[in-house]
Amino acid sequence: MSDAALLVIDVQQDFLPGGSLAVPEGDTVIAPINRMGAHFANVILTQDWHPQGHISFASTHGKRPFVDTVEASYGTQTLWPDHTMQQSRGAELSPQLNLPHAGLIVRKGFRRDVDSYSAFLENDHRTSTGLAGYLRDRGITDLYLCGLAWDYCVGYSALDGHDLGFRITVIEDATRGIALESIAPMTQRWMDKGIRIALSDELF
Repeated sequence: MSDAALLVIDVQQDFLPGGSLAVPEGDTVIAPINRMGAHFANVILTQDWHPQGHISFASTHGKRPFVDTVEASYGTQTLWPDHTMQQSRGAELSPQLNLPHAGLIVRKGFRRDVDSYSAFLENDHRTSTGLAGYLRDRGITDLYLCGLAWDYCVGYSALDGHDLGFRITVIEDATRGIALESIAPMTQRWMDKGIRIALSDELF
């Protein structure tokens, strides 16, 4: 599938069991991702990569994670525990990933004053990560998304990828979400745009 790519979102230590922002059952995505990876010539990984004092950290503002918010230049910012800090163990990609042929790692969220959920655009919806250009230069039109988390970084990557003209499929059994109350609205947004949701065994 030379015109397709597997886009593996944020499978990092802090989002896995024991991490500072662990996604429930986040480690269960690794086996299907590795299995699918063997079928794709094009594999791309993303990596959350925050500096100390990042705008998304509750500790930066003396506020409570998951509960409090702040107003940023681009709108309301959810506040999280400190996570995926540059050069930390928590920012490392899971060593259980077996994707040696991955051609690109996209780092996001490294600007202190803007968060970045999507693999394509930071949360100001103006600052590009460069991923779309990379894909277009290689003639890639179809993207299969997986990783963490369904309701945030996978979710917004799917929406932005669709709006940028790529055909998007989210792999259900290779994606997990943070909270039920945010998973359902994100899923509805995908459905409204016609974004496909599939199981990995339906593909291969």
